[in-house]
Amino acid sequence: MLYNLNGKQIKIPDDVIDNYIDKYEISENEAIEMWLFDNDLIENEEVDRLTEKAKENRITSTIHQASAVDKTKKQSKPKTVKVSDEKRTLFSDIYQNLVENYGENAQIVKENKLITVKIGEKIFKIDLIETRNKK
Repeated sequence: MLYNLNGKQIKIPDDVIDNYIDKYEISENEAIEMWLFDNDLIENEEVDRLTEKAKENRITSTIHQASAVDKTKKQSKPKTVKVSDEKRTLFSDIYQNLVENYGENAQIVKENKLITVKIGEKIFKIDLIETRNKK
């Protein structure tokens, strides 16, 4: 179908117009207006007015804030670190040896994990990591 809009010929697919008429139970002229509006060829004053009113009421902002609240993460459970007896023994042996050699310059930063040793002006960290067995 050819439609004349302000002296400009516009081709509107007949099947789309027929679909609008059947689906929305509107007249052919209303279907043509709908197609023109959907394709940004004309303005719809009612839609523009409602959009402006929604902006004034901040409805879209409220909707977005409500959806953001739903997306917050759940509180994670605190992790329990399981330390094997072998690691405890090894950590204790390493620390005792460092205390014998460096005295109070050897300090435990994190139990069963991290030791620091100060030698002169330099500080060294010893991090004891136990690897898991492959499954």
